[in-house]
Amino acid sequence: MTVIRVPRSRTAVGLLAATAVLALSTSAPAGAVPQPAQGGAETGYIVTLKGEPGALTSAVAKAQSRTLASRYGARADHTYTEALHGFSTHMTKAEAALLAADPSVAAVTPDREVTTSATQPSPPSWGLDRIDQPDLPLDNSFSYPDTAGSDVTAYIIDTGVRISHQDFGGRASYGYDAIDKDMTAADGHGHGTHVAGTVAGSSYGVAKQADIVGVRVLDDSGSGTTSQVIAGIDWVTKNASKPAVANMSLGGIADSALDEAVRNSVASGITYAIAAGNSSAPVSAYSPARVGEAITVGATQKNDAMAVYSNYGSGVDILAPGSSITSAWNTGDSASNTISGTSMATPHVAGAAAVYLAGHRTAGPAQVSDALTSAAASNKISGNLFSPNLLLQITG
Repeated sequence: MTVIRVPRSRTAVGLLAATAVLALSTSAPAGAVPQPAQGGAETGYIVTLKGEPGALTSAVAKAQSRTLASRYGARADHTYTEALHGFSTHMTKAEAALLAADPSVAAVTPDREVTTSATQPSPPSWGLDRIDQPDLPLDNSFSYPDTAGSDVTAYIIDTGVRISHQDFGGRASYGYDAIDKDMTAADGHGHGTHVAGTVAGSSYGVAKQADIVGVRVLDDSGSGTTSQVIAGIDWVTKNASKPAVANMSLGGIADSALDEAVRNSVASGITYAIAAGNSSAPVSAYSPARVGEAITVGATQKNDAMAVYSNYGSGVDILAPGSSITSAWNTGDSASNTISGTSMATPHVAGAAAVYLAGHRTAGPAQVSDALTSAAASNKISGNLFSPNLLLQITG
């Protein structure tokens, strides 16, 4: 579908589719005799001992673990001899601090919860089904980490977001409205809500636990100006809760100011996913798609062909499902719509970036981009791509 345009005098920017180790080892001074502490709630810890795994027999290792644990008022639960030299135990934080200062201990770390990977049967959009498997046919499921996108914020720079939509589960909020210059970024068009659904919806989304913030830079017809878009980017750059991703399923003709705004925002630590555009033309002619520091996304079809409308070129970093994508819509709290465009491909990538950031919270935009392109499936898309043949695959 074509770019929605406004008169040239407005410098148009339109939609691209209508559619730890604990710090305990210094708790006691060198040479101090550790004494068991009393009181406080017990919790689990993993104790790593000095020395190489496999150096002791199982019996000797168990005896060593029992003796050491009992010295600090606890008992060894599991003893590790091969993958790790150490044991697990339950004790108070104060006891753990004393244990960590023992000269035979290398580290004491919290025993954290580990969950299974979830699978969504019969996902409502084929796009989800496609990004968790490298080959066709689709298996009618979407496998993703239970905490996909947890504690990551996704900024939807678009037409606004219907934050009350049930697919957002209370995780969506308003950020800024650059059209009305207020803080109520409601969606009068639908495009922004659709994009947000693919990024982080409970049913339609990739990063199902990410927080969503709507930033309205396009009006109810799907159009806006470069100045409005830059105002939205500026707000995100100033106010982002990190780790953060930003989705920009919009664009227009090449504009150096817009490019610079995105480039500076990326430099602040925000990962940007940007639509390549829908003009079947070189991406180098469009902003902000041509920004090299962002992740620029081209679109594919269900049959693994390059979408005929997608812009192309070496500036396209990755491909993702973009044709006939079903997601949330703005007309009701349970509304949905099926539309096409690189606008629909881009939020798959923004969601995947949020999933990666949930497990790598200090990763910068370049690291996120490298992780996604490294995990992508190679040479799966047919047609005259004139672009890197890399199909998005979700990675934690």
